[in-house]
Amino acid sequence: MVRYKHNRQPARWRFAMTDSHRVTLYYSPQSRATGTRVLLEELGAPYDLHVLNMKAGEQRQPAFLAINPLGKVPAIRHGEALVTEQVAITIYLADLFPQAGLTPALNDPLRGPYLRWIAYYGASFEPALIDKFMQREPAPIMQSPYADYDTMLGALETQLSRGPYLLGERMTAADVLWGVAFSWTMMFGIVPKKDVFVRYAERMTSRPAFQRINAADEEMAAQHAAAAGG
Repeated sequence: MVRYKHNRQPARWRFAMTDSHRVTLYYSPQSRATGTRVLLEELGAPYDLHVLNMKAGEQRQPAFLAINPLGKVPAIRHGEALVTEQVAITIYLADLFPQAGLTPALNDPLRGPYLRWIAYYGASFEPALIDKFMQREPAPIMQSPYADYDTMLGALETQLSRGPYLLGERMTAADVLWGVAFSWTMMFGIVPKKDVFVRYAERMTSRPAFQRINAADEEMAAQHAAAAGG
C-alpha cells in the first residue's frame, strides 16, 4: 500500500482549504475509484491516495477489510468519517466542496433530480450491467430493481437527449460519475455506442481532470502488474 499527496485546488478558493478538508481516497487504478479521483480533481480538493495493488490482492487483506469488509474501492476517510459506496462518496464530496459548484443546494429545484440520477446509478444501472455482463436471466420485471435492461437504459437516453449534461446546461458531480461509467461500459461493449452516450462520454472524458487521471492510471496499473508478476 502506498500513499500519495495531491494539492491541486484552484487559487480562487485555496484560502478556504485547511487540513480538516483533506480527504484520503482508498484507491486502485482503472477501477471504480477512478471516477472518485476525477471528481476530487474537478472539485479542486486536497487529498491523499492510499493505493492498493488489486492485482496483488491487497484489497482482500485484513488491513483494508477493516475499512471496507467487501474489499471494494473506492472508500474515503475525511476526519472521523469513513464513507464507502460510490454513490454516497459522490454526494458527500460534492457537498463537502460546494465552492466548485458541482452540487445543487438543498433549496435548489435541481437538487431532487441530481440525487435521483446519482441514486439511479447504484440502484438500477449497476445491477442491470452485472446481469447483462454475466449473461444472467434478470428477475421478473415486477421484482427487478431496474425493470428491464432496455427500459433502464432508455430512461438515461431520454434524459441525456435534453442537454449536454444530465441536468441540462449545468454540469454537476453526477456527470463525473456517469461520464466515466459510460466510457468504460461502452469500451467493454456492455452499453451500446448510441450517439447520445458517445457524445456525453466524450464530453466528460475530454476534460483535463479525466485526462490527467487516465494517464496516471495507465502508469500505475503497469507498475502494479509488474509488482504482481503480471
